[in-house]
Amino acid sequence: MRAPTINQNWTIVLFGFLALSLAFSARAALGLIMPVWQAEFGWSSGYISGVGAAALIVMAGVAPFAGRLVDTRGPGLALNLGMGLLGVGCAVVAAMSSKWMFIVGFAGFGAVGFGIVATHVVATAVTRSFDRNAGLAIGIATSGATGGQFLIVPLIAALLAFASWRWSFGALSVMSLALVPCIRASLPPRVETDGGGDGDARTTMAADFVTIVRLPAFHILFWSFLICGFTTTGVIETHLLPFASFCGFPPVPSATAYGVLSLVNLFGMIAAGWLTDRMNRPLLLGAIYALRALTFVFLSNLPGMPIEMLFAFALFFGAVDYATVPVTASLVASHVGLKVMGLAMGMISAGHAIGGAMGAMAGGYLFDQTGNYDLLWTASLWLAIGAGVMVMFLRERGRQPAGA
Repeated sequence: MRAPTINQNWTIVLFGFLALSLAFSARAALGLIMPVWQAEFGWSSGYISGVGAAALIVMAGVAPFAGRLVDTRGPGLALNLGMGLLGVGCAVVAAMSSKWMFIVGFAGFGAVGFGIVATHVVATAVTRSFDRNAGLAIGIATSGATGGQFLIVPLIAALLAFASWRWSFGALSVMSLALVPCIRASLPPRVETDGGGDGDARTTMAADFVTIVRLPAFHILFWSFLICGFTTTGVIETHLLPFASFCGFPPVPSATAYGVLSLVNLFGMIAAGWLTDRMNRPLLLGAIYALRALTFVFLSNLPGMPIEMLFAFALFFGAVDYATVPVTASLVASHVGLKVMGLAMGMISAGHAIGGAMGAMAGGYLFDQTGNYDLLWTASLWLAIGAGVMVMFLRERGRQPAGA
């Protein structure tokens, strides 16, 4: 009687991993193919980057609605919709010949797909489906956001080198659309909670929003995750490679170090998920932020050091980069509630995206004003410390079982 449920739970983990791998690889393809588009279409880097920034804004707006969809209709519909839109968006980009097609494909269909096929959707789906070892399951599923790219991004690069960029996005479209019937056949259309799925629908999204924002625990998790976005997506993902060039490191070893960081990320997320099930979660999350703060001390001393120190930073930072995701998701489930976890995680993820945009802009502004990254690393250090202190105000609570 129990075995089919267990198999179904791990199926959600598998398809969550694969879906995130495809979505994040499609996002990474923008930077990979940007020079080709500049040469072929004569588009400026500012225009292409602007479309990418517009996609981030769309994603932030979609995130709460995507989470709400999981709350009311279950993960199967949400992931199917997201993968379908992602597949259509990649197909439009593969066939594009004008600027408006690029906007519609990447910042339109693609961005909405990115906003739905996101870590908060997968984390919510997994949490609502596991009675035990939910932290480990979240860590494995959401690690597709970084680790899965090691399988797909090299394929995109190979198609770019041996065929064309159109084949790269075409392959992403085919793989995304091929995943839809697999998800449809394997995942339930909705997740039943206490009182049934219809009980969730009886409260409006606005009412649930008001309930969530009145909780002090939500604000602690929201603002700490905004800082998380600032110090990861905004600062490191945007400015680490330019900083490596500023330090005089060659491009290929620098890119390799960044790849090592992403690989370590996978293991860091899984380890954080495993620890989430076994120790005090506010203490664990605070420790992750504190260790992240130490990495910025390391980074500020990198100029003048050998290239091996960049790889050491990649190992250190990779272990605490996305490690906040499974711990934060688990705390949202227990401190905000499973019935509104999707909406709450969507709002928190929107904060992460806003923090990322702030970090990216702050890094560029500070470098333009000072000619170096010192102030950026110092600000990131103190913000990470602040996030660590913030989450320590949460008290540990018992984990809520699936269906609670």
